[in-house]
Amino acid sequence: MKIVAFAGGVGGAKLVDGLAQILAPEDLSVIVNTGDDFEYLSLQISPDLDTVCYTLANFANPQTGWGQRDETWVTFDAIRNLGGPAWFRLGDKDLATHLLRTSLLDSGKTLSEVTYILCRQWGIAHPVFPMSDDPVRTIIHTTQGEALGFQEYFVHQACEPTVQSIEFRGVEEAMPSDGALEVIEQADVVIFAPSNPWVSIDPILAISGYKDAISTKTVVVISPLIGGKALKGPAAKIYQEMGIPPSAAAVADHYREFLTGFVFDTLDRHELEKIERWRIIPLVTDIIMKDKPDRVRLAQEVLTFSETVYNRSR
Repeated sequence: MKIVAFAGGVGGAKLVDGLAQILAPEDLSVIVNTGDDFEYLSLQISPDLDTVCYTLANFANPQTGWGQRDETWVTFDAIRNLGGPAWFRLGDKDLATHLLRTSLLDSGKTLSEVTYILCRQWGIAHPVFPMSDDPVRTIIHTTQGEALGFQEYFVHQACEPTVQSIEFRGVEEAMPSDGALEVIEQADVVIFAPSNPWVSIDPILAISGYKDAISTKTVVVISPLIGGKALKGPAAKIYQEMGIPPSAAAVADHYREFLTGFVFDTLDRHELEKIERWRIIPLVTDIIMKDKPDRVRLAQEVLTFSETVYNRSR
């Protein structure tokens, strides 16, 4: 089977890594959220792209899931000592990525081209696509009247402001990155990794072309919520603040217009009947990925399930 995975954040990166251990590069492509991208110290930062790529390259920080392992902080400490902004931590090895990315973008290369160059240097064989080469920025509108870039909300303000609405600024002009729609066309199944629906997957779907491309495909979603809580990030908090009780069923409902199969945790087994009433094919399993073997175990379960769903939906 040929698979395209939509991903963003640590949970998404872990599942993609598990899939990459099983599937050959010609059978797995990854489309990554870039709504989190922003400029910091005049550098172009792509947090979700880097998390996915560092994980695939096997040098993501195992404690945090983001950044690189065995990182040093000489430059960051010097910037902080000089009174510079220090709310977004950039390690020395991570800084090299952003310096090179910014230089290549300034030379006229697209984000897709830059991502391809970096992936080759890191030994990543599976194709990784940013969702767009055009800038789309996730803006969090708060009940306090602030409009915050996602990293300002997520990192600087630690997700504390109450979310009123979410805007994907620039999405009307943005197009899918070169080659992204083609790999979806060739795919048998599109998998949404266990990423935040509101700020990791929705920005991808908001770009013209993606919903149409997946509308004829078997779509399998892995819930990022377990027992109404997110293992990482503000997904459950955003559901609550949007007036929706956070749950696995709420995630399934979020994607119901094109969802074929849904994978959720055994802790949420009580929601099985509701999901089946929506004519969504369910898989109840342990979706926590504590280590690399867990990633491969869940990825294999998801692939076996996806094949079953694909065959049933044809």
